[in-house]
Amino acid sequence: MPLQPRRDNSDGSEALESLDLLPVKGRQSVSPYFAQQQNPILHYWQILWKRKWAALATFVIVFALSVIATMNATRLYQATSKVAIFPENPNVLGFKDAEFSSPDFDYEATMATQAAVLRSDALAMEVIDALHLDRDPKFAGVTGPQAEDSIRVSSMQPDPAKAAAWLGAFRGGLSVQVIPTSRLVDVSYTHPDPRLAAEIVNALVKAFTEENFKTKYESVTQTSVWLSKELADLQLKVQTSEEKLVRYQKDHSILGVDEKQNIVTAKLTELNNELTVAQTDRIQKESNYRLAVAGEPAGLAKTSREGTSGLLEKLREKEADLNTLYAQATTEFGSGYPKVVELNNQLKQVRTEIVAEETRVQHGVRDEYLAAVQRENLLTTAFNQQKQEANQLNESAIEYSVLKRDAESNRQLYQDLLQRLKEAGVSAGLRSSNIRVVDIARTPTQPITPNVPRNLQVGLLLGLACGIGLAFVLESLDTSIRSIEEISAISTLPALGTIPLQLSSKSPLRKRLKTTSAETETPESSALVTYARPKSEAAEAYRALRTSILLSSFGAPPKVILVTSAIPQEGKTTISANSALVLAQSGSRVLLIDADLRRPGIDKLFGFRSRAGLSTLISGVDKIEDVVVPFTQVPNLWILPAGPIPPQPVELLGSTVMKDHITRWRDEFDHIIIDTPPCLSVTDAVVLSPEADRVILVARAGKTTKAALRRACELLLHVNARVMGIVLNALDLRSGGGYYYTYGGPDAHRYYDDASPQDETTTASKVS
Repeated sequence: MPLQPRRDNSDGSEALESLDLLPVKGRQSVSPYFAQQQNPILHYWQILWKRKWAALATFVIVFALSVIATMNATRLYQATSKVAIFPENPNVLGFKDAEFSSPDFDYEATMATQAAVLRSDALAMEVIDALHLDRDPKFAGVTGPQAEDSIRVSSMQPDPAKAAAWLGAFRGGLSVQVIPTSRLVDVSYTHPDPRLAAEIVNALVKAFTEENFKTKYESVTQTSVWLSKELADLQLKVQTSEEKLVRYQKDHSILGVDEKQNIVTAKLTELNNELTVAQTDRIQKESNYRLAVAGEPAGLAKTSREGTSGLLEKLREKEADLNTLYAQATTEFGSGYPKVVELNNQLKQVRTEIVAEETRVQHGVRDEYLAAVQRENLLTTAFNQQKQEANQLNESAIEYSVLKRDAESNRQLYQDLLQRLKEAGVSAGLRSSNIRVVDIARTPTQPITPNVPRNLQVGLLLGLACGIGLAFVLESLDTSIRSIEEISAISTLPALGTIPLQLSSKSPLRKRLKTTSAETETPESSALVTYARPKSEAAEAYRALRTSILLSSFGAPPKVILVTSAIPQEGKTTISANSALVLAQSGSRVLLIDADLRRPGIDKLFGFRSRAGLSTLISGVDKIEDVVVPFTQVPNLWILPAGPIPPQPVELLGSTVMKDHITRWRDEFDHIIIDTPPCLSVTDAVVLSPEADRVILVARAGKTTKAALRRACELLLHVNARVMGIVLNALDLRSGGGYYYTYGGPDAHRYYDDASPQDETTTASKVS
């Protein structure tokens, strides 16, 4: 049918277009579903509520397993005896370096050693033999003829395999614990038979006490025997060492070794001091002699000052005075003047005397140096002789001291061993022990395992922890988008609205809308919820989306609106159709275009089939009047189906003809809704997006992944598409997936009515 010219809106859309008081950014975010900072506790509760069945199943399974394991566990009884281990008595031999001679023994090492003895295989085999545990079916599991053939420990060497089995069974129930900060040891044994557990503990403690006494008795006895054998040899050693000492003292004439050693040492020290003084004096004399021989004035002056007469110094002073007078006279009278000649003769005479005096001083210094050298040599010879005498005395004294110490030590050792041998004979007959049994083991009346209340509590807590942990693990592994907050976190685009899940289902019972009478229509589960159930919650959500669309642009609402999604099956066709319906219901002239030339769905959604459409229009086969279909149930809504599927859809959508048609439709309609394929699957929506005033990106809750949505946003923004925002479709509001249900409250459903107008008419007729 021919298209009517564009009409002015009189139902309020003009008022929406004139709302320029709000900034652009504010109008883009106008929506009843504002994102806000979420309470962490509420966020965790939403995760648990969403995964409640998985968490509950895990909790039930873990708790049931703990109950079953507790009920099937074998009841074990534990008998305990308390043993006190005191420090060892002073050693019978009384050696200063004996291990237990001091009361301050190593506590930790001693207690650890005694605990290891209690766990030893030797004690275990003694208990097994004493109680005949090798033939006890409750312990070894041997019955019938096998018990008679069991190898006894006391009669012969046990079979290694059976002995290892007995020891393993014995150690499996034994527990030895040292009580901290005390000298007590808890010896416990766990077994299903309470009487046998008590008998084993008491037998082990008894064997431990007897073994301790037996060990000490055998040690003292062996020591006494050894001492008796060693005393005879030690007595002979004492006699021999004393004889050697006396003989050496006579041979070397050692009498009063300490006094002689003091005289020799004092004399050696005195000679050493005199030799040091002589060496110092010789060095000084040698220095003076070398200076004098070299003719150094400083050396001669020093030597003359050290002498008794200062003649050389006086001659030098006289020479200096004559030099001064001679110089003055020569300057004043000339060299031939008689007084000048006289002064010159006097000066020569003084110089001759100086040379003679220097020669005399040099000879004197040489004589002193030679005397110092002779004295040093004599002292050195005396010192060396005295040192040889001291060394000989030291060698004799060393050997003498060694023989003397050997004789004294042998004599002292002999006396000590003789005394200890007498004490050992007395101590061997005394029965003493440092181990005392504080508490004997009594037959237990209550099992220690399983601890039913504790196991149930642990199972309860473990099941709860596993359930909660599984819920959070599943949530962390789920990369799909489930809330508006997640959209805001991965994209800077605003969230235009949310569409409830139950009204977006693709039920097979959904009826297509036909141009038939209202009596034959059954709009139950219809995807066109804004027409089939206009008072429902989903219809109100689409109206909120309409408000976001109308207020998204500064000045006037957008005319050409392209709807796409990241991946298929996200509900973009349903949102396109319902958005066109609510815009038409507001009085605007709306054209709904099915630009999905690969898998069209608008014609099926509205319940009609058309052989022509957008593909034939762009290719020039049909005219626009032949392909645009009016929707008679809703005025002001026209539908342009996709038509036959072309071989190259993207070339048709990106052609100049398509752009010319969009320009023409801008003048004829208030709004143009274009339904396109997913932008990540094909490039149709990307090619067509620059021609649209605004682009709406649809994401399906629980299906669209964050990576796909992020990639779709980047792809559209890369081609400078004017993306209006994102619509979250199929959101389960009752599962805690968003804020819509939280804000609406538990009574929000009273404002909605899912009944269709046909249902209301039928109900009214029945009532009348």
